Amino acid sequence: MNRGKYITVILSLLLSFVLLTGCGQQAKTADDAAAKDQSIKIGGSSTLAPTVAKCADDFTEKYKTWNNVDPSFSEEPIIIFVSTGGSGFGVKATTEGTVDIGLAARDIKDTEKEKMPNGKIYKLGTDALTIAVNPKNPVLQVKPDITTEEVKKIFAGEISAWKQLDERLPDRPIIVAVRDLGGGASQVFDELVMKGTPIAKEAIQIPSMGALAVKVMENADAIGYVSTGMVTQNEGKIGVLSVEGVAPTTENISSGNYKIARPLLIFTKDEPDKQLKFFIDYLMSEKGLQVVEEMGFIPAAK
Repeated sequence: MNRGKYITVILSLLLSFVLLTGCGQQAKTADDAAAKDQSIKIGGSSTLAPTVAKCADDFTEKYKTWNNVDPSFSEEPIIIFVSTGGSGFGVKATTEGTVDIGLAARDIKDTEKEKMPNGKIYKLGTDALTIAVNPKNPVLQVKPDITTEEVKKIFAGEISAWKQLDERLPDRPIIVAVRDLGGGASQVFDELVMKGTPIAKEAIQIPSMGALAVKVMENADAIGYVSTGMVTQNEGKIGVLSVEGVAPTTENISSGNYKIARPLLIFTKDEPDKQLKFFIDYLMSEKGLQVVEEMGFIPAAK
């Protein structure tokens, strides 16, 4: 993806929203105040936010103003805000009305659904958490397949050096990188791999999936659970290990053979109004799901 083409900015701060507009548009002026009530605010999963932001950019560029979407709407510019902060933030902000659409890279809990009984949940696609290492790490050649128990011991700190994993590997410390507790990835990884065993206290907690991927790319001894989307978007810069003999390929994720997988969801607190529904329908359309696939995820079946 040519990132220079877009002026989308995705923030990880909860209280910051940045205007996402079509390519080539000029900076907005005070006239935006009149159109603010027409804006759509979206927030949550740092894994899913770039995909939704790209769709929002495409939607804005295509229609420009709301009356081009539907003649019954006013002739106001389409303004869409996208923020990150993790799946937990996405749920909290949606139930509190801070955002119109929440983003989560995990299942919505029953207790969370109770706070938005009239809301709607849509599945955009499926992601998987790969066991990712730096491409320079010899583990990719020496031991490209590890067991779930070995993964658990590494992230718990019981295996703290590469040589402890395999005698043929160098005697260097393993740098464990994980998402912070607000991220959907941390909850999914705990449920499917750690099963309640605490992450090592020495593990580095990182506030976004993108930053976690960068940590693995920059440190030859790092290991982390990195989204398949991030692996695809950084082709050749991240190595992945098979788990129990199963590689995190599209086929294995789709079939359920690769177990460390999770849904990519968008959701609303209440029944979406007509304007909001138009954008949600765009996300769920063939064009929207094509972006999901281009970003390295498995799109939902139409």
